[in-house]
Amino acid sequence: MRTYFTHYKYIALLVVLYSCNPSYKASSVQYKDYRITNISNDSSLQTFLRPYADSVNNSMNKVIGRLSVDLEKAQPECTLGNFMADAMKAMAEKYYNTKIDGAFVNYGGIRLPLVKAGDITRGKIFELMPFDNIIVLQKIKGTVLQQFLDHIVSRGGWPVAGISMQINNKKAVNVLIDGKPLDVNMTYTIANSDYVANGGDNCEMLKDIPQISNGYLLRDGLIEYVESVTQKGQAISATIQNRVTNAQ
Repeated sequence: MRTYFTHYKYIALLVVLYSCNPSYKASSVQYKDYRITNISNDSSLQTFLRPYADSVNNSMNKVIGRLSVDLEKAQPECTLGNFMADAMKAMAEKYYNTKIDGAFVNYGGIRLPLVKAGDITRGKIFELMPFDNIIVLQKIKGTVLQQFLDHIVSRGGWPVAGISMQINNKKAVNVLIDGKPLDVNMTYTIANSDYVANGGDNCEMLKDIPQISNGYLLRDGLIEYVESVTQKGQAISATIQNRVTNAQ
């Protein structure tokens, strides 16, 4: 489950060591067309760091899949968000071994406006989701879910999976969960990032609800999802599916 943890250790080591050097810049540990630059003239330090830097750069440049179409970030619904929400739902169901009624991705947490069709590298997923957010589950009443959905649409709409809804006067209406109308008397299992579940982005209605967590990172989930699709001989694709629309 923690397949990619070693890469975080490498990055942390480089950041800590370089932070003692006033010439360090945040762009120093990168990949693709970037290089480690602005290193001091201490040749012993350079020699010591080189294997770690090479390992990070090689890992980040590794191709893990392929996009058949451009994926874009937009509201109220977008292809990039649908891909991410689908990945979260699939990986949450796998690693928590339970059915997920709805998965949500904080729109502001998506850090790229566009991912172009073509090869997907591990580094591209790090660019898309640079935060160490954990996928957590919460069991919430239908009344609380309605409040959460109202909050989401008041923000213009977030990526969702397993749920569809319409926006009317900044309220979520015509909500369907697995194709069935939201029932305020039911309890639903939702997947979120720990940031949102802890009340981030003003999601106060969620912060006091118990969380189920096994420490699985959303970023790891995105990487593993892409790899699993690739292993089936398929490319990553996503379409607009009217998950979040404006009411007419």
